[in-house]
Order: sequence, then C-alpha cells, then structure tokens
Amino acid sequence: MTLVGSRTVLQAISPATARRIVVRDERPGDDWHPEYPFADELDPLRALAAETAADPEFTMYIVRRRSDGPAIGGFGFFGPPDDKGTVEFGYGVVPSARGAGLASEAVQLGLQHAATRGALIALADTELENIPSQRVLEKNGLIEIKRDQSHVYYRRDLVAR
Repeated sequence: MTLVGSRTVLQAISPATARRIVVRDERPGDDWHPEYPFADELDPLRALAAETAADPEFTMYIVRRRSDGPAIGGFGFFGPPDDKGTVEFGYGVVPSARGAGLASEAVQLGLQHAATRGALIALADTELENIPSQRVLEKNGLIEIKRDQSHVYYRRDLVAR
C-alpha cells in the first residue's frame, strides 16, 4: 500500500521490512535517512516484525520526501479501528526535514486513508512541550480534548471523501 501526496509518499511497512529496519539492514533502494527510525519507533517496529499477517491498511508507513525519495520519517496506526470506529496514530520526521509541511501532509494522507477504510474517529497525542507537533495535528483538524502533566490529547471526527 502506497499513499501519494504532493510532497510525501507513505509506503506500508511489511513485517519483513520492519525486521530489516530494526536491525538497520539497509539495501539498495531503501534510502533511509541516517536518523531514521526514531528510538520511539523501534518497539512498534519490533511488534510489526513479529507479525505473520499484519493488517495491510492500518499499519506503519515509511514517510518519504517525494522530490528526492529518502525515508525521512514514519507514520503509523496503533491497529485497525475499534468497535466504535476509532483509530489512533503517531508520526514523526527527522529534524532536517521539519518545518517544510512534510509531517502535516503525512498526517493528512494517513487520515484520508483511515476515513476511506471505515475509521470514524482519529486520536493522537503529543508531548506537552512539542508545540510543532501540536500545530501539525491542529492543521489537520484535530482538536485538543485534554492534557495532563506530560501530554496533550487530540481527536478528530473523520468523514470519507
């Protein structure tokens, strides 16, 4: 599964690719940025690597910059929608790719994909001090629903387009 935007491409990560990413077994065509993956992506990547039949839609994706192709980050669902149609997601791009709207477009692509696959509600959270990430979520129509001492939590109702 590949999701294509004007500036980014999201490529679904198979369990086999997840295994290679975790051990950094980069092969021709992978073009992983030296800072990819992030430390907080390793546990979800390990879980995906252990799957034998991963969900092909609500999975983890490599975020690539469309202009030149490198893997500059990740976008991932924490599983398929639950019985209420709620899906949770997370994302990130390497520091050198920040500030160019790439994370915003990756989130937009992911949310459009989720809506067309039956998700009704999207949830995400970010660290309290991560203002740029909060802006990405807000640009994509997510609304703050609560905050605690360390995180801000967001929600958006999805509509298939």
